[in-house]
Amino acid sequence: MNLLRIKILFFIIIFCSLTGNSFSQRLLKVSLFRNGHESFVSSLNRSGITYVSSKDLALALGASYYINNIAAKIEIKFNNYKLKFTAKNQFVIFTSIKNNSSRVYQIPISALLLKKDVFIPINYCNKILSLASEHKIIFNRLSKKIIYTNNELNTSKIVNYDIENENSHKKISNYDIYGITIEEKVNGTLIRFKASRTFLKPSGSIRNNKLYLFFSGITIPPGLISAVKPKGLVAGIKSKIVKGNPQFTIKLKQGYQSYDISEDVDSDDILVSIQNKFLTDTEKNKDKSGVWKFNVIIIDPGHGGKDPGAIGVAGVKEKDVNLSIALKLGKLLREKLKGVKVVFTRKTDKFVELYKRGKIANENNGNLFISIHANSLKRKPSNTRGFEVYLLRPGRTEEAIEIASVENSVIRYEKDPERYKKLTDENFILVSMAHSSYMRFSETFSDFLNTTWSHNVSVPSRGIKQAGFYVLVGASMPSVLIETGFLSNRNDERYLTSRRGQENIAKTILNAIIKYKKYYERSIEN
Repeated sequence: MNLLRIKILFFIIIFCSLTGNSFSQRLLKVSLFRNGHESFVSSLNRSGITYVSSKDLALALGASYYINNIAAKIEIKFNNYKLKFTAKNQFVIFTSIKNNSSRVYQIPISALLLKKDVFIPINYCNKILSLASEHKIIFNRLSKKIIYTNNELNTSKIVNYDIENENSHKKISNYDIYGITIEEKVNGTLIRFKASRTFLKPSGSIRNNKLYLFFSGITIPPGLISAVKPKGLVAGIKSKIVKGNPQFTIKLKQGYQSYDISEDVDSDDILVSIQNKFLTDTEKNKDKSGVWKFNVIIIDPGHGGKDPGAIGVAGVKEKDVNLSIALKLGKLLREKLKGVKVVFTRKTDKFVELYKRGKIANENNGNLFISIHANSLKRKPSNTRGFEVYLLRPGRTEEAIEIASVENSVIRYEKDPERYKKLTDENFILVSMAHSSYMRFSETFSDFLNTTWSHNVSVPSRGIKQAGFYVLVGASMPSVLIETGFLSNRNDERYLTSRRGQENIAKTILNAIIKYKKYYERSIEN
């Protein structure tokens, strides 16, 4: 009898260990609808991001694929274009089958390798998949459904460019690097090495406040650096030839945080971005026991003082609505989250420059930056209404770009608006350095807020969007910009100016913060 019990116990242990492993890697399924048929794609959820099997996805979209398990790469081949994803990599290679020309796209987070398959973050791959399949592909984050629409896309102007014609715009030079420029950006300094051809990125290292760049197998003209004027974090630049290869020594000023080397895929230029040292000192976010804490929230009421913001149908000023909601939120936070410090970028009707708002957030070591705004359209009154929450990324739609443009236009009230250069792709190289590590937290908070809002506030939700807001660039922490409603809509304006409406909005943001705080501290512990 004892022997039988031992055998049973042995099998139970074996079964539990096997099922435990399988459950730790358990895959879910998301539906994909194409041409009236539903198929299923293996998926997993990690930190609020949905990853899908690229093999399953390819078959469901009517494409073929080739996977290299050793290199952890997969190539998905459509009729005219193909995509190459690599596990543990944020870059996707988009190639035209017709002329073999390629472009490189960067997604915010890397693909995963799981069970001899590359799982891609579908949240961020819609555009690339749409271009490659030449049909608009939509991923519904709430229902977890992928929809392959019948809307055909004309991608010829986007990806079918002529290599010879493109190369004709490049400067013809006998040297591989023919020029160097230095530009000061919103949150760092960008050094551009102008290239006449494609070559390997240099390696780099920092010692004693000097950045050393080591190029291999390239040529540079004599006197290349003589015309280069130091700017921003760059105090000076020298070059020398070491064993036939050029080496650059860049002397850095105090105040740099880190550096990154990348390639401009459109021009082959090498971009070296040096980030300002305004990032939060993360060690200060620990308590005395060394445990990470969520203990500082930055509330940023948009506009103020000489900047009224949007004007409502009845003449309501956005700056007043923003401040009123922000103060109510601050009061609730102090009551419900007593261990959390609340910092306002403004508590009165005064004008605060955009860059100073980020500076306030960083100096107070914030864990979350919430910028509160209200929307409006030029045509008043308007039927358009609703709440939106924005993340910092280049705008995907004309509407998002226009909204960001309106919010960013407040720099005309500032003494030095030139400090804000347009958020081009170059600027976003710098921005992504500061924000890529925070993006999943920003997205998670946005999800919590969007879900909570839909259940509690009379203003309908228009979802989570993205755009290049200057005020979010400077805040080195998870950050969102909230458009609480449209002042150009009578219903939204009435609700946003009412005490009940403002209290409901403040309570809703509070509830999202409470959920997020638990998620944040649990994530940091793990």
